[in-house]
Amino acid sequence: MTPQGVRAVLAMAAMFAIGFPGSYGLAQSCERPCVGPPRGAILAAGGGTLDARIYQSFVELAGGPAARIVVIPTAGAEYGSHDGWTAIEQLRDAGAEKMEVLHTRSADVANLEAFASPLEHATGVWFSGGRQWRLVDVYLDTETHKELDALLARGGIIGGNSAGASALASFLLRGGELNGEIIATERAAGFGFLRNVAVDQHVLARGRENEMFEVLRREPQLLGIGLDEGSAIVVTGDLARVIAGRVAVYDNTDPLTLIPLRWLNRGDAYDLSARRMVRTDESGRR
Repeated sequence: MTPQGVRAVLAMAAMFAIGFPGSYGLAQSCERPCVGPPRGAILAAGGGTLDARIYQSFVELAGGPAARIVVIPTAGAEYGSHDGWTAIEQLRDAGAEKMEVLHTRSADVANLEAFASPLEHATGVWFSGGRQWRLVDVYLDTETHKELDALLARGGIIGGNSAGASALASFLLRGGELNGEIIATERAAGFGFLRNVAVDQHVLARGRENEMFEVLRREPQLLGIGLDEGSAIVVTGDLARVIAGRVAVYDNTDPLTLIPLRWLNRGDAYDLSARRMVRTDESGRR
């Protein structure tokens, strides 16, 4: 079989896999948006040193000076980890005036309404870096998770840097926990704010740009997003806009490419549902 034929077969197999319960894909039909949040926005950043404009974009989308932001540093090894403090300082410098910190290591505590109550009136949440499984092991399917969904539903923004970005997706890469293995299918559920998606970070700085191919080999229906250090995307609905750095998109369902990878640069826009580049004006409208 020719390489083109192999790609076409893989594409058909991926489309077929999407319809099965238990996969991390979507049903074959969905009401738009299929991938991103129906309301609100997601900001995912790739770790390393982030440009101040990334934090400024987050604060602006959260409401500017009137924003009420909750920082969740739980991905860090310790409470008050370096990345969490950096995020607080950068968000303050970006104009955030009202911030709270939310942190626990207990899923039982995360499931308490009293613990999750600071999220009820928040307009933005920022997950700082560390290890992504620390976030989902504590907050997944708890009252805190419920309030995060509610924040998006009322038009807020959820952002994450490094591990905080990976946790936002439906498929969780658990890199570093598994002796270099990044896939543990039985424990692969992320928060699901980006559906049918896996997000990796530090991809070039840590030589991980090829690891997503193994993810797609096992889960061909997923869309892979690889964030380089210093990069960031903002997702509204199904539209992802690159606001900093370089971003890799891995699409195993594209029969026209031999290697399911394309690189996006700052200013590029991508339809996560249609899986294609789109043109937008300066305001981000198509």
